[in-house]
Amino acid sequence: MLAGIGVLTAAELAAIERGLAAVRAELRDGAFAEAPGDEDIHMAVERRLVELVGAPGAKLHTARSRNDQVALDLRLATREAIGQLVEGLAACQEVLVRRAREHRRSRLPGYTHLQRAQPVTLAHHLLAYVEMLQRDVDRLLDAAARVEVSPLGAGALAGTTLPIDRARVARELGLVHVAANSLDAVADRDFAVETVACCALIGVHLSRLGEELVLWCSAEFGYARLPDAWATGSSLMPQKKNPDVFELLRGRSGRATGALVTVLTVLKGLPLAYNRDLQEVTRPLLDTVAATAEDLGLLAEVLAVLEFDTERMAAAAGDPFLLATDVADHLVLRGVPFREAHGIVGRAVRLALSTGRGLDALELAEWLALTPAADAGLLAVFDQARVLGRRELPGAPGPRSQARALLRAGRMVQRNRRALALLRARSGA
Repeated sequence: MLAGIGVLTAAELAAIERGLAAVRAELRDGAFAEAPGDEDIHMAVERRLVELVGAPGAKLHTARSRNDQVALDLRLATREAIGQLVEGLAACQEVLVRRAREHRRSRLPGYTHLQRAQPVTLAHHLLAYVEMLQRDVDRLLDAAARVEVSPLGAGALAGTTLPIDRARVARELGLVHVAANSLDAVADRDFAVETVACCALIGVHLSRLGEELVLWCSAEFGYARLPDAWATGSSLMPQKKNPDVFELLRGRSGRATGALVTVLTVLKGLPLAYNRDLQEVTRPLLDTVAATAEDLGLLAEVLAVLEFDTERMAAAAGDPFLLATDVADHLVLRGVPFREAHGIVGRAVRLALSTGRGLDALELAEWLALTPAADAGLLAVFDQARVLGRRELPGAPGPRSQARALLRAGRMVQRNRRALALLRARSGA
């Protein structure tokens, strides 16, 4: 761009490009030697460039400040990081969808308050996390739109008097927009906050899944087992098999939450424009992104090999008390107001419990004593083969609804992969 506006000659441009290529190679190979006077990476590169090509190297910094340069650096690093995170989320979604397809017919109790509530399927449960992770993808892609803004040309804070072409530089960097205000351009770190916030919420989602799988791997639940390669034993108790990987996913979520508080605290008292405090945003951002990407990679691997005890799940899902609401719904279809039906079934539950029976063991005569709306169809509600077939509303775990959900999930992952390809195409511009 500087050559295009006449600040650099063709020879100077060639020398600078040749010198920068050499500096890049030294950095890549670990041969780059820092000097005591290098205040930061920008000064170090410029100093080495001058050593390699002489006077032309001193023109590299024309119309630039370290303020707009470091703002650009962080934006480019954040764009790359968002790509890594989207890739990790899509990989986890792919594994969840694949495991869900394997378990379309595996029945499982759904829970509220950690108490058995109503029957669902393991596929339905796994797809809930696909939806959760999709919101994470959407947030990251939304944040990426605000990352792709070029601050170059803002200088230290008030631009430059040289006739530079900021739009050309943005295009060559693959950035979509040019910052509209030079003060905001060098002071803005909102994009870093957004990215860390996205990581914090990803961490919350992984922690929730980790907590469920810790419970499922316990003897009390017994719904899942980790292969030996993914579990640890006890240094004292030979029988122990601990789901440490899920515990770590749960525990590591605190890193991103802490980082979010850190970056918000750094920014909250800063006047315009650039302040050195802003460098304290960089480390929490980079560390959080790296840890989150690592967690996603770990989760994708372990989900692929996790073993499910579908017989144990089905036995729990077969508890007839889980169909109490279905009975109330049946009475509603017989003209009973729902609140009244709810009370009738509640009394039936108490009767069954007091006599040590399942809800399905009550006789029709006992139901008729509770309500004249009872009929033979009420007893048929407890036919386990028909339980999921009654749940075909959109978003429910019925077979046809679930098939549509699997199709939707597969399409979401494909869409995420395409969005990732576009993001990386711009990064490589």
